[in-house]
Amino acid sequence: MSVAPWRSALENALNFSHSLPESRYFQLATVTPEGNPANRTVVFRGFCQDSDNLQVVTDARSEKVFHLQQTPKAEICWYFSQSREQFRLSGHISLITAEMSQFSTVRNQVWEQLSYQTRLQFFWPYPKRKRSKPETAFNSPPPAMETPPETFVVIIFSPYQVDHLQLKGNPQNRYLYWLEESGNWEWIEVNP
Repeated sequence: MSVAPWRSALENALNFSHSLPESRYFQLATVTPEGNPANRTVVFRGFCQDSDNLQVVTDARSEKVFHLQQTPKAEICWYFSQSREQFRLSGHISLITAEMSQFSTVRNQVWEQLSYQTRLQFFWPYPKRKRSKPETAFNSPPPAMETPPETFVVIIFSPYQVDHLQLKGNPQNRYLYWLEESGNWEWIEVNP
């Protein structure tokens, strides 16, 4: 598989900023059923094997899952302060849920890469509901953590358009990439 032409620039920004924990975070924007934008910060969990698709994890009970089930498109905005670069990626979304047994291997592999503390969050009380009391609901030991619970979802983001802006330099540089129907990526350098 050949990698998309934008991917090496993104990987370079990630490598250059690897010492900054915040470089693993980006903003993921979805659309509510009412047509309103909804934006939140998520953690990059790597690229899917043999593809340019990005992985994110979330709780099946979260609003973003409901939004993505209604409109399976999203946009990522990712800024790297160290290299002063911004990547905006538009893409299609696939959700890998507990019901999708054909993708259980992918789901299990992503689960195994998570820290204990991250895994524990999928056993917490329902997100965005009135705070649970007592606080022990957030740190009581789960029944088993070897396999992902029903609440664990892997989001696969498949880009079809990328806008890469390099803010260093005078003039600054900007590149637009888009995925053709043939499956090939095209790109052009544009004014910043």
